[in-house]
Amino acid sequence: MTAPTSPRIELAALDMAGTTVEEGGAVYDALAGAVASAGHAAGPDAIQRWMGADKREAISGLIEESGGTAPDSETVESLYAEFRSLLRAAYDANPPSPIAGVPDAIAALRASGVKVALTTGFSRDIAEPLLKGLGWTVGPDAASTIDAVVCADDVAAGRPAPYMIFRAMETTGVHDVARVAIAGDTVVDLRAGTNAGARIVAGVATGKLTHADLAGEPHTHLLASVADLPAVIAEM
Repeated sequence: MTAPTSPRIELAALDMAGTTVEEGGAVYDALAGAVASAGHAAGPDAIQRWMGADKREAISGLIEESGGTAPDSETVESLYAEFRSLLRAAYDANPPSPIAGVPDAIAALRASGVKVALTTGFSRDIAEPLLKGLGWTVGPDAASTIDAVVCADDVAAGRPAPYMIFRAMETTGVHDVARVAIAGDTVVDLRAGTNAGARIVAGVATGKLTHADLAGEPHTHLLASVADLPAVIAEM
């Protein structure tokens, strides 16, 4: 009797900042600055808990965690505008770049028939200029860098909800979560992948967290980088 084969991976859903894109931790500083402009202090541990999440949700959550009352929607939008301004200034001063080995890994995945989507806690008004600055293009054709981008404002709730992964599946025409691999550098990346039921849930150590920091969350792999993902998928 022939042993059953495992489903082939058809989609890799990859986080952006800290996973595929090196941006020097500017998003951490911008979040802290936005919260500080409202008179609240958010330390590194608090910021880390919200990394990878929708940034509006992060701002509101950080204010509440620091002892403030939940801000209304108008206040959140004002603070989000401050976050966006701080982040863009940081990116202008120090432009983000692809993490070493990631462009080759993305190209290898796509060449092998695996679609690649980026998922991000950024809203589209931040994600699209960031991609443009990297020179990365989006589309199903072979000449494009990636197949799709899903932003926090494309779905009803950001990570750890699984909705960005589901939207990436919808956009790329992948129907089975057993054919999906996700990779990210934060706790909420791993939680979102687990909540989605992805077959590969990989933590990478290219952000602020180490493997030891990520190991307490459900995962299937802990990798040095997304550069290692094509080999993992090929082995499966």
